[in-house]
Amino acid sequence: MSRTQMIWRNLILASCGLLLFSSVMPVSQSVQAETTSPATEAATTEPESKPVPVTAIRIEAATPEKIAISGKDSRQQVLVTGDQTDGRLRDLTRETEYKIQPAEVATIDADGLITPLSEGTAKLTATSGEFQSEFPLEISGIDNPLPINFKNQIAPIFTKLSCNGGGCHGKSGGQNGFSLSLLGFYPDDDYEFLVKENRGRRIFPPAPAESLLLTKATGQSPHGGGKRMEEDSYEYRMLFSWIEQGMPFGTDNDPVITGIECFPKSRVMSHNSEQQITVLATFSDGSTKDVTRMALFEPNDTEMADVSKTGLVSTLDLSGEVAIMARYLSQVSTFRATVPLGAEIKELPESDNLIDLAVFGKLKLLGIPPSDLCDDNTFIRRVSIDIAGRLPTEDEVRAFVADETPNKRALWIDQLLESPEYADYFAKKWNMILRNKPNAATDAAGTYGFYQWIWNSMYENKPYDKFVSEIITAAGDPTRNPAVIWYRSVNENNEQVEDTAQLFLGVRIQCARCHHHPFEKWSQNDYYSLSAFFSRIGYKEMDDVRYAHGSEKILVHTEGTAQANNPRDGQKLAPAGLGSEPFTIANDRDPRVYLAEWMSNPENPFFAKSVVNRYWKHFFSRGVVEPEDDMRETNPPTNPELLDNLSQHFVDNQFDLKDLVRTICNSKTYQLSAFPNEYNLKDKQNFSRYYPKRLTAEVLYDAFHQVTDTTQAYAGLPQGSRAVELRNPDSGPYFLKVFGQPQGDTACECERSQDANLAQSLHLLNSTEVQNKVSNDTGRAANLAKAEDSTSEEKIRELYRWMYAREPNPDELSVALAHIEKNKENSRTAYEDIVWALINTKEFLFNH
Repeated sequence: MSRTQMIWRNLILASCGLLLFSSVMPVSQSVQAETTSPATEAATTEPESKPVPVTAIRIEAATPEKIAISGKDSRQQVLVTGDQTDGRLRDLTRETEYKIQPAEVATIDADGLITPLSEGTAKLTATSGEFQSEFPLEISGIDNPLPINFKNQIAPIFTKLSCNGGGCHGKSGGQNGFSLSLLGFYPDDDYEFLVKENRGRRIFPPAPAESLLLTKATGQSPHGGGKRMEEDSYEYRMLFSWIEQGMPFGTDNDPVITGIECFPKSRVMSHNSEQQITVLATFSDGSTKDVTRMALFEPNDTEMADVSKTGLVSTLDLSGEVAIMARYLSQVSTFRATVPLGAEIKELPESDNLIDLAVFGKLKLLGIPPSDLCDDNTFIRRVSIDIAGRLPTEDEVRAFVADETPNKRALWIDQLLESPEYADYFAKKWNMILRNKPNAATDAAGTYGFYQWIWNSMYENKPYDKFVSEIITAAGDPTRNPAVIWYRSVNENNEQVEDTAQLFLGVRIQCARCHHHPFEKWSQNDYYSLSAFFSRIGYKEMDDVRYAHGSEKILVHTEGTAQANNPRDGQKLAPAGLGSEPFTIANDRDPRVYLAEWMSNPENPFFAKSVVNRYWKHFFSRGVVEPEDDMRETNPPTNPELLDNLSQHFVDNQFDLKDLVRTICNSKTYQLSAFPNEYNLKDKQNFSRYYPKRLTAEVLYDAFHQVTDTTQAYAGLPQGSRAVELRNPDSGPYFLKVFGQPQGDTACECERSQDANLAQSLHLLNSTEVQNKVSNDTGRAANLAKAEDSTSEEKIRELYRWMYAREPNPDELSVALAHIEKNKENSRTAYEDIVWALINTKEFLFNH
């Protein structure tokens, strides 16, 4: 390719090509294919929200009989709810006037926070406009207060004030000589640090106000963390009282927290509206306590809602569902806000598919009309890429569009699922997240063997529970049992635990290795109980057998007691699944077999949902839970009914992966157009349209060779192999690296980058590789130019079917023909220009 030709092609793109390429994909779809701009979002039509009249109000509390507050240090957040004429509920907590009679029992501020003053009963009256509500109030524990409990009342203060965060005293080694346990998960240690370390210099019982703990936090003494509280604050008074009482820690008989719950649990809200939530803690003695003002809050989608330190949720402009995480001590809970768009939905596609029932039911609740169904051209390209990792051929496109069989889409899905290309594509997916790559040149045989085992499992449709079980329990010689190669990359106990949890349970448990998980209920005991399943793995010397590590060993089960030690307290833990009771396992039994049986149990709350969510993201570009392998209570699904029903369907069908793919792709939800309507452009979590996604590196590279009618040789693979068949990512060309090919270093699919960058654009526009293959003497452009049995129009139509699986529209056809006519003396260059130009469009680079 000459420099003159390269310059000429750039000029084409800048001039007459603009019409050609802008018409390839409409602006709305082109924008959403990358990043939706604020200007575009602002242009989206939304129904105007008007105030809805209220018919009554009521005071709400977690206990319906009365508000009971025990102890002078307790507080209670009140909720006032209005019943609207449209059947919805509106939070009026901050729009209400309050009165407590008699006033000497308690006081209440404008935000609805009750503070006790003396023992007794009283009546709380809330007035909003013409409406009024009353509620009984009972105060106790004032005259004979219990000593302050350090674990339950003092440790949470350091978390609320961010003192024990990872960037302050909670980091490893502490800050400026003072350490706290991360997020207060080990209050016993915190007590030692505060009261006994450095001879107790931080605490001064004779004059609590002079304690460094208080003077630093209030800014009276120099403090690197700055001022953290006021002298008249609740936190200050609690710390002062605790020091004044002699810094009590508490006794072994004191109640411990067993859980927290948000109230209300969920609510349908309007755009730019507010909802106060309360957090109620339950303790081992059955008592409850309002901990709203000491809990930490965080939304799972900051574009949908904000939440204040006091638990006031404020929705923003987007419609959908947002979860607010509340955390107190080691417990977590969530509040869910559903924010409808409120548009009228006149009709929905008819379907009895369980996916459509859940998705369209949610869209109807939200008032978000879905896009229309996509046409046949779009469908065959979309589903061929998503199932087989390839573009449909030109012949397949023509035949499919012309076919009038009513169920032709279902038949095409079945045909793809039975093809070797399906196994190629999904074997590539699992090969990467199972980290199958050689550690040395001598490991290549093991890598290829494990890949072929994965490929066979996909092609033969091995039940998923069996597939996972054979990996988890693998042992012996890798030449006879290739699945044992998995233990080559995950050869450390912590890797085995963390990859198992993330890959097969959808749980990122890494944090619990060193401390209690900050956003989940998993503790170090949970982590090491799971670790105990892998505690009896050993390696045995064998003659003439080279194990995957490169040593003369094979993986075996060694007899003995299966257990793991919690390094923090030395506790010996028996094997236990997450949230399950410990197993009693005989010394001669492999504990991994029990793990596999626990995981594949139909009642397991993680196993089926994890793979269903992983496959859902493969087809829809985002999971029902996002990220797809971070499934926890504080990161709930956007459509619980969808995830529950599809997971149950997967279990009922004996963990059939092909059936799972078939069910997804036959749904009307999957077959919706990527074109947004006037209401759903902002929707990015409810699947009201197909979300365009860039072709993965391997699929794009294969598509590039398919449309240019060229090939690429790969070391160790036969001629004609595709990039999706690569066993070892290290053997791929630079093209794959620049377009985000994962290297199989982790179990996270996030290792595959789908982000666009300048290097990608420059590579497609100007790289020698692209230019040489576009202008290849036996390539598509050259063959089109010299074909004499077709007209220029027929050739352009054929090219568009290869590129986009559709016919060119009149403007596109006109521009292309004009360019050919302009360069009729050198038609090959004209066709090369057009091929090169079409490859650089979003419509080619994205699956839509």
